Amino acid sequence: MPNPVAFLALAIWPIVTVLLFLRLPRERALIWSVMLGYLFLPEPPAAFDLPLIPPLNKHNIPAVAAFVFLLWRNGPQQASLLPVSWVGRALLLIFILSPVMTVLTNEEPVFFGQVGLPGLTLKDAAALIVQQSLLILPFLLARQHLASGGAQRDLMVALMIGGLVYSLFMLIEMRLSPQLNLWVYGYYQHLFGQSIRSGGYRPVVFLYHGLWVAFFIMTSVVSAWALWRMDDQASRMKLLAAALYLSLILVLAKSFGALLFALLLVPAVLLLSHLMQIRIAIVIGALAVCYPVMKGVNLIPEERLLSAITAYEPERARSLEFRFDNEQTLLDRAYIKPIFGWGSWGRNHILDPVSGNILTVTDGRWIILIGTYGWVGFLAEFGLLLWPLILLWREAIPSRRDAISPFIAPLSLILAINLADMLPNATLTPLTWLIAGALTGYAEQLRAARLKIRLHSSKLHWQSVM
Repeated sequence: MPNPVAFLALAIWPIVTVLLFLRLPRERALIWSVMLGYLFLPEPPAAFDLPLIPPLNKHNIPAVAAFVFLLWRNGPQQASLLPVSWVGRALLLIFILSPVMTVLTNEEPVFFGQVGLPGLTLKDAAALIVQQSLLILPFLLARQHLASGGAQRDLMVALMIGGLVYSLFMLIEMRLSPQLNLWVYGYYQHLFGQSIRSGGYRPVVFLYHGLWVAFFIMTSVVSAWALWRMDDQASRMKLLAAALYLSLILVLAKSFGALLFALLLVPAVLLLSHLMQIRIAIVIGALAVCYPVMKGVNLIPEERLLSAITAYEPERARSLEFRFDNEQTLLDRAYIKPIFGWGSWGRNHILDPVSGNILTVTDGRWIILIGTYGWVGFLAEFGLLLWPLILLWREAIPSRRDAISPFIAPLSLILAINLADMLPNATLTPLTWLIAGALTGYAEQLRAARLKIRLHSSKLHWQSVM
């Protein structure tokens, strides 16, 4: 169980957030308050579980504190939090409000032999709406405050510096085993056995799992190489050293998936044009969204994949087969309530009819969403993450390439690969929403500028005609 230090860290984080906003520009304060909270605050079960609202934890306290401070400083006259486009607003409303329909279609209890789970009530609907609102808050804040190209450069620099700082803690755990969360906060946040890899340790630090740490370092690696490509000569050697060092740390993190993502993205940010990077991001993101459909109609060549991997990594093949089997079991259950899902309280799982223990494992974010909120909830969340890539693909046309910030391209690739990683893992983090919101806001600015130019051209044309 978490010790008093864990709850103290959560309690003082709003004060840390206010201090950051008082000392830094608004954009950087937002980035660092959310990122540092994600990296260093304790994982659940460390949370303030107050009546009638979802637990307040590291994933929502920094964003709530930033929102309250900005509302207090700027007042209600600040720009709207909501996306400009009707598609973005529709996805947002569905994301927040669809749990109401989930509750209304799950009022009956469910039973597994002697074990039963309660039906959902209107109190659950209210709690789920608040939970969704807190989850999406970093996206809304980033769309509003990180829409400029300069803010997106700040975001990439923060990812790189955050990785450099975090690497020091990772090196400690690579040598001594994952113990920092236990030493500081009094508990181990996951199964220790999953940290043992290839005769060494996979660092966890203060995140949920070693895979989360490796994915974050992968984003740091991509950011460092992208900054090295785009920066001036004065700092190129420092950025090159940072990129090489972070690449070494990623290899030492012992995560095949994150390393594979880096091998895909780093050459892309170094060799391809910014427009081509955005196109690749669209393809990756679209394939991630289509995966559940392909899985449902048996278009994923699972047997061939398992056979190919077994020839090289039998242990990894067994792990993948376990994932495939669990996904199919959970997907079969989700098809009983395919539209709005089963809701909360673990109703989307299969339970032991005697002990009540959960027999299924939800690894991927997509299967969690489909089981809990149905296809409507899945399409709303993945749609919100894919939508900025679509907007950028539409607005970043070749004729206007000189006016496009170069930093949106690597951020688009990072967001797209995060979507892909949400298939095997549930790596949806506040940083995911920050990147998605920043790209959405920037794309909306591009569209507004394009429409303004078109309107001005139309006026000039009619003046010349008259």
